[in-house]
Amino acid sequence: MAKEIVRSAKAPSSPFFSQGIKAGPFVFVSGMVGTDPNTGQLAGDSIQDQTRQVLTNCRSILTEAGAGLGDVVEVGVLLTDPADFEGLNEEYARWFSGDPPARFVAKLGVDLPGILVSIRMTAFLS
Repeated sequence: MAKEIVRSAKAPSSPFFSQGIKAGPFVFVSGMVGTDPNTGQLAGDSIQDQTRQVLTNCRSILTEAGAGLGDVVEVGVLLTDPADFEGLNEEYARWFSGDPPARFVAKLGVDLPGILVSIRMTAFLS
């Protein structure tokens, strides 16, 4: 099975990882943070602002791969501060209502100044 690197100008990028990988019927989106790709700055100081931008970034990568949020089967969330869990869920529920994907939430293990949340996801293209 061949893999295809997925790139989107509408999401932050790095030389250290691919934004996404399409392999067979799966799309794997790397852990994204709340950086606005147009400004290079964090989208805000609140967990809701950063979660909204992270999900926007993930959606842009999925779109480049021919997928959408409705194709997402698994989401991994890393929080800097577990106390932000409620605020994360507040914004997350706006994006995944109805039958949400499987999800895990854990504490982010590295110190990244200003970063409140990182989200990665896997989509299945049927």
